[in-house]
Amino acid sequence: MPLPHAATKDRQPAVAGQFYTNDPDALRLEVRGYLEGAERKSSVHSILTMAPHAGYYFSGAVAGATLGRANLAETVLLLGPNHTGLGKPFAVWPSGRWMYPGGALAVDSELVEHLCAHESRLELDTLAHQREHSLEVMIPFLAEINPATRIVALAVSQPDLATLLSAGKAIGRALRAFARPVSMVVSSDMSHFVTHELAQELDAKALDPVLALNPTRFYETVRGEGISMCGVLPMTLALAAALELGASQTEITAYATSGEINGELRRVVGYAGLIAS
Repeated sequence: MPLPHAATKDRQPAVAGQFYTNDPDALRLEVRGYLEGAERKSSVHSILTMAPHAGYYFSGAVAGATLGRANLAETVLLLGPNHTGLGKPFAVWPSGRWMYPGGALAVDSELVEHLCAHESRLELDTLAHQREHSLEVMIPFLAEINPATRIVALAVSQPDLATLLSAGKAIGRALRAFARPVSMVVSSDMSHFVTHELAQELDAKALDPVLALNPTRFYETVRGEGISMCGVLPMTLALAAALELGASQTEITAYATSGEINGELRRVVGYAGLIAS
């Protein structure tokens, strides 16, 4: 039975003209250029991909190298942090389209209903997404890779490890039971506002348990070491889901800091790309 929710609502861009250009032609050319920086596309289905979400000037190359390398399904579950603090702890955009300059990607309402039926903590909520940039900046990349991509957008602000692991396992089981293949894409930057050298050191510590597909050790490392990785919550959730989906191998596709772009090495943000299959 379909879930009761408000009328279909399109999600309008909140950061076009800030994080990326609002000129449709220039945007497509820029994104295409970043994607062309990827190694050849993986031959195996990408269960989980992580890419950064800063302004394209800073993180576009890492995002392109990662999303261009990933072998994504036509349906993508997008998971990102909630920078605004608005909305529900597990907020799912219900239906409609996610707009970007020059086009839109449709929400996979069938998957929305399937996920919410299998995990009651997922809630239909547009408020958490209205001003959140982390998933929006992924949309032009996904659209350039495959304009027929359908998405489900999930903003995660629930901080409890046990809850994240439980919900992640339930989402993984739901995706495994879904009629069509689904790829997960997590949007996250790494360390914030530390030196270039410290960012490299801390980010390596955070990525080590990700490469080992160990969500508990990942969460505890990021929290215990005080690593300012904004996507620790959605990544913990997605790692738990990926294990349910049989993920067994990982690769880092790219790593950089903002200091390598603007020359300011005393205060950087780290950007990493990763694929699990």
